[in-house]
Amino acid sequence: MSAKWEKQEGNTGLLTVEVAAEKVDEALDKAFKKVVKQINVPGFRKGKMPRQLFEKKFGVESLFQDALEFLVNENYPLAIDETGIEPVDQPEIDFEMEDLGKHKDFKFTAKVTVKPEVTLGDYKGLEVTKQDTTVTDEEIEQQLKEQQARLAELVVKEDGAVEEGDTAVIDFEGFQDGVAFEGGKGDNYSLEIGSGSFIPGFEEQLVGVKAGESKDVVVTFPEEYHAAELAGKEATFKVTVKEVKAKELPELDDDLASEIDAEVESLDQLRTKLKEKTVAEKESASETALRDDLVEKAAENATIDIPEAMVESEINRMLQEYDQSLQMQGMNLDLYYQFSGQDEAALRAQMKEDAQSRVRVALVLEAIAEAEKIEASEEDINAELEKMSEQFKMDAEQIKSVLGGTTVLEHDVKIRKTVEFLVENAKVTE
Repeated sequence: MSAKWEKQEGNTGLLTVEVAAEKVDEALDKAFKKVVKQINVPGFRKGKMPRQLFEKKFGVESLFQDALEFLVNENYPLAIDETGIEPVDQPEIDFEMEDLGKHKDFKFTAKVTVKPEVTLGDYKGLEVTKQDTTVTDEEIEQQLKEQQARLAELVVKEDGAVEEGDTAVIDFEGFQDGVAFEGGKGDNYSLEIGSGSFIPGFEEQLVGVKAGESKDVVVTFPEEYHAAELAGKEATFKVTVKEVKAKELPELDDDLASEIDAEVESLDQLRTKLKEKTVAEKESASETALRDDLVEKAAENATIDIPEAMVESEINRMLQEYDQSLQMQGMNLDLYYQFSGQDEAALRAQMKEDAQSRVRVALVLEAIAEAEKIEASEEDINAELEKMSEQFKMDAEQIKSVLGGTTVLEHDVKIRKTVEFLVENAKVTE
């Protein structure tokens, strides 16, 4: 096998692969062994039909499609290794079928989108300002109020009307042009007014309604709503408020402090502990923001023509991450689309800018690592494996097995060291 790479416009190029006749014959042999197992011919057990008789009956051409698949799957990766290119998308394979045959050399081409070249700009001596990590008494009091609110009890309001922050237990049914629509009905639904969990305008119209009263709530569905027949349309919900509940806050005292955190005995101890925790969180957030700021500036200073295929691949990863996050909350993407009124296309469009930024940052950090000859040493890898062993309660060999080796780990460590390099060489002001 021999291969030649010709760069074309942008990040694309043509990879020409020539396969020797003997390899073509091997591919035809493999194709025959595969195909012969799938046919029934009178007088022969399945898979036992002689090759000569097979070709006489069906023609050698009947093997070409499978042989071509073997040839491409085996030789395309070899051609990539030989030319040293880094594809970022599936290739467009082209060939002349009449060139394929017994005892003949075969040539195919692959139009390939490759990893783009990065022209680095300034990345040393970047100026950044560290975030303020001061923690005020007001912040701690706000946290205490939030904790107090989380422990509030819902108490039925006997004669009161719905107010912002109350929870209304409702029956509802939606109608569009006087006809009830699917998925628009619910019974004994607990809706917190002001939570924004229903269609915009729905919750606000329940303010002032008392238990036992009914009201027609008129809303307009968002233009991007997932159900096309309702998108942008006006609908009327017939709503009956069955019960109204208000939050009753507990007393903010030493007893509540112990309920919030069993390790403290007083409200003052809780305040002290919250302040220490908040300081640590702000310090950590400040360090993260500093790194993010430096990486973003280095990325902005670079010049890259990012292939759309890399952006789409990153969006796919982001969707998968988001789906996993939703599943941890007892949801999934399908349910999210229903509740949010979005569809996959809208979510992908929403993620695109962030995906482009992620790809740009990844490419720039890799380019800086290469320019500065930053590597992950064996000591670095072992230290990372040891840390992961403690975190996941697995030995190093198990972790390597799960990761399929240390390649991913090596890359991650190298990128982390590259970010540290940016920090060490930055001009940081407080």
